[in-house]
Amino acid sequence: MIRFFENYPLKSMNTFGIDSRARYFFEFTELQDILEFMENPVFRKTSSKMILGGGSNLLFIRDFDGLVIYPNIPGISIEKEDRSFIWLRVGAGVVWDDFVAYAVSEGWGGVENLSLIPGNVGAAPVQNIGAYGQEVCDVTDSVTGIDIKCGQVKALSAAECQFGYRNSIFKGELKGRFIITSVLFRLDKFPQININYSGIGEALKKQPNHGVADVRDAVIAIRRSKLPDQAKIGNAGSFFKNPVVLVNQAELLRQNYPGLPVYGTAVPEQVKLSAGWLIQHCGWKGIRRGDTGVHKNHALVLVNYGNATGEAIFNLSEEIRLSVLDRFGVDLEREVLVIGLG
Repeated sequence: MIRFFENYPLKSMNTFGIDSRARYFFEFTELQDILEFMENPVFRKTSSKMILGGGSNLLFIRDFDGLVIYPNIPGISIEKEDRSFIWLRVGAGVVWDDFVAYAVSEGWGGVENLSLIPGNVGAAPVQNIGAYGQEVCDVTDSVTGIDIKCGQVKALSAAECQFGYRNSIFKGELKGRFIITSVLFRLDKFPQININYSGIGEALKKQPNHGVADVRDAVIAIRRSKLPDQAKIGNAGSFFKNPVVLVNQAELLRQNYPGLPVYGTAVPEQVKLSAGWLIQHCGWKGIRRGDTGVHKNHALVLVNYGNATGEAIFNLSEEIRLSVLDRFGVDLEREVLVIGLG
C-alpha cells in the first residue's frame, strides 16, 4: 500500500502535537513501493527529505518544505534460532512497544527494560533508544534499508551502525539518507534479568522468581508514574541527553553539589550526569508558560498542554539549557531533533 499527499498535516504524527505541515508526504508498506517511488519526479527533484517514524523524538518549529517519507512496513517473523538465541525480523512500521510486548509474551529477553518507549521500530536504532540499563544496540544484529544516494538495499551490521549513547550512523553520516525498512534483533531464550536500575529492584524485591514479564510490568508502572501520557499531554519524553563529562569535572561539581547523581560509562575517564537533576536544581521543574512548560513530575520532559507552538517549546528549552550552563558549566545537548532550525 502507498499513500501520497501534498500539504500534509503532521499534527497527529508527532507526539508533541505541533500543528505543522509537509509539502509532500509518502507512506509505504512494502520495500518495492519506495524503490518505485524513487523514480518519481517528486522524489528526484525534492532536495529536502525527512524520514519519519513514530514522531516521538521530533519538534517542528515550522512547516517542512520538503518530502516526508514514512516507512510503515509491518510484520514480525522468526529469521533463525539456536539453543540460546532467537533472531526476529521486525518491520520498521511496527510500534516499538508492541514488539516488546510480543517478545516478553514469548519469554525472550533483551528488550523488557525498554517497555513503553514510544515510537516505531524503524526509529529505535537511529536514536539507539535506551532505558533502565538496556539499549537497543545490545540486541541489534543488523539494520536493513535503502541508501537514497545510490538506490541500493543494504544491511548494516551492529558495528557498522556506529552505536553510541543516543547516537548512531543514522544521525551522522547517513542522516536523511538511509530509509530503514526492517531491523533484525537477537533475543535471549534464557534471559539474564537486569533489575539493578533504580526503582526496578525495589518494585520486584517481594518477587524472588521474577521474569521478563515482571520486569516489563515494573518498568511500565515506573514510567507511567513519572511521565505524562502523550495521548493527553504532548511531549517527546526526555528533551535533553544526560551529559557525559570528564571525571575531574564531575568531582568538582560534587564538591559544591554533593547530591548530584553521577553514573559510570564505558569510558573510564568519563561519567554521566543526570540532566533532570541539573534542570530541577535550576528551578524549572513544574514551570508553565501558557500552553508550554516543564512537567511537574520529571524535569527532563517539556510539554505542550494544548496549543503551544514548536517555537515556544524550543525557546523554553534554550532558556533551560543556558541556565544549566550558567550555573553548572555543563552544556546540555538536545535528544529531540528540532525540524526547521537554522
